[in-house]
Amino acid sequence: MINQNLHRKPMALDSAQHRLLKLKLPITDWSVAKDLNATFVAAAEFGDVCREFPIVFVKAGKEPDGSDAIAPLAVFGMTQNQNLYVSGERWRAQYMPAVLRFYPFCIARIDDQRFAICVDSAHAGVNTEEGQPLFEADGKPSELLAGMQKQLEVLEAEIQRTRLVGKRLLELDLLREMRFDATLPDGKQHTVDGFLTVDDAKVTALPDNIVGELHRSGVLGLVHMHWVSLGNMRRLVDWHVERAAAAPAAG
Repeated sequence: MINQNLHRKPMALDSAQHRLLKLKLPITDWSVAKDLNATFVAAAEFGDVCREFPIVFVKAGKEPDGSDAIAPLAVFGMTQNQNLYVSGERWRAQYMPAVLRFYPFCIARIDDQRFAICVDSAHAGVNTEEGQPLFEADGKPSELLAGMQKQLEVLEAEIQRTRLVGKRLLELDLLREMRFDATLPDGKQHTVDGFLTVDDAKVTALPDNIVGELHRSGVLGLVHMHWVSLGNMRRLVDWHVERAAAAPAAG
């Protein structure tokens, strides 16, 4: 999954062209993600994500049947291109969503069956001089690249599973437009919208057989974690105010 606010120059890896590429690890400077105000999170991550980030849903293109594709996002900022979880070079949360954790690697789907492993060539740690090699001398993937490919394939499978969760929520008409209003210390109103949330009244009104189905499939648990996560919007407001107050001093 490629995010243009993170993977600025994604490059599909080729053993012939990129035989000499190396990668400096671990990544310690997370300012690379300072413009990333949200990222996709897989259903398998909700338990970790809900403790630190608001989880919302968005429309993300179309499914093959023409219906809206629904994707969950972890929200990092209150405005466009704002990541409040990045402070200088430091990542402020204990958990880091998989899309970020696997950076500078990402996956690009070619078609329904094939995908390419990519690396962000704009990342300073990608070079030919120092670090861990991406390919062996014979052109085979290095231990680093082979391991990352397996992890990205697992993530891609989780992405497909998560799409089915969104599809079921849409089929049951459980999603509604979300609007979050905050009053800042100077009295100004700040509104965050454009997202979707699961309507608790509609969930409560579901017939018992559907509730049982959602419970057994794990979807109901994900919905509850989504609701719990929305309490983290308060953290974003506090950090937004904190950053705004520090801006004049920095200038």
